[in-house]
Amino acid sequence: MLGTMTFGEQNTEKEAHDMLSYYPIPMKKETQGRTDLYIGRWMKSIPRDKVILATKVCGYSERASYCRDNAKVLRVDAVNIKESVEKSLKRFDTDYIDLLQIHWPDRYVPLFGEFSYNASKWRESIPFNEQLRAFQELIAEGKVRYIGVSNETSFGVMEFVHAAKNEGLPKIVSIQNNYNLLARCPFEVDLVEVCHPKNYNIGLLAYSPLAGGTLSGKYLDINYEATQRCRLNLFPGYMERYNKSLAKETTGLYFQLAKEHGLTLVQLALGFTRDSSHVASSIIGATSVGQLKEDIDAFLSSPRPLPPEVREGIEGIFKRYKDPAFF
Repeated sequence: MLGTMTFGEQNTEKEAHDMLSYYPIPMKKETQGRTDLYIGRWMKSIPRDKVILATKVCGYSERASYCRDNAKVLRVDAVNIKESVEKSLKRFDTDYIDLLQIHWPDRYVPLFGEFSYNASKWRESIPFNEQLRAFQELIAEGKVRYIGVSNETSFGVMEFVHAAKNEGLPKIVSIQNNYNLLARCPFEVDLVEVCHPKNYNIGLLAYSPLAGGTLSGKYLDINYEATQRCRLNLFPGYMERYNKSLAKETTGLYFQLAKEHGLTLVQLALGFTRDSSHVASSIIGATSVGQLKEDIDAFLSSPRPLPPEVREGIEGIFKRYKDPAFF
């Protein structure tokens, strides 16, 4: 899958179209919605049924109210979901969305670098069945085909599954969560069991398989000029967990492991997510066609599956440095 969050922020429309044409099919007020417009204009060049279009509806937010016409706080309720979908359809200039996901939960959960649950932050939230009923209406209208979640926990996944089963509502089919060599524990601890095909059969769409570009190795380069346009330098504080000294040290170890086995670090990182049995798809992102080519070539050219000795090396590093981006 191709992630597009850089479109309209770090990329021009032409760059976006070039990447979308090559690919085989941090939000702010000034650029919000531009990604949809770029994709929508590009989609005119190909048959609609040749593209699987996935997008999201925002979760709870007191800061991103500009995404709605008349809201001080964003919620995952029927009004907000409907408005989000209608605006996306208009920008995409299409009749339907293949996969609609909740970007992050309506309730409080630890997010984006926060590791542990803080019970004092609990708040009232939109009931799970109410959220699903809103999606059901959109599915019945033919505007959405399937639904999923993102940045979700085991509790949330199970509540959505139970609400769907008990009330005959649509079942979530996917979960888009952070998963890579530097961030394994949040998913592997128990979500992998919940989402297993023999249990609730929910596919993981692994985002940031290169840890925001960290696992390309470019931040190991001491030449700042080469990386000043890169995400972690353009947006101070963004994904800062990957800038930790321990994360960089661990990245260096994976770089050496890849080199020892004749692989690039990108091949190692993308091969890891590709070969994980619980991963349905990896979401790669790029800010140039060159990066996109490198990602796709690495995904396709790394040994399938990675050799046992490479996997052993990965597990050896993991035992020493479990999720260095969080701990």
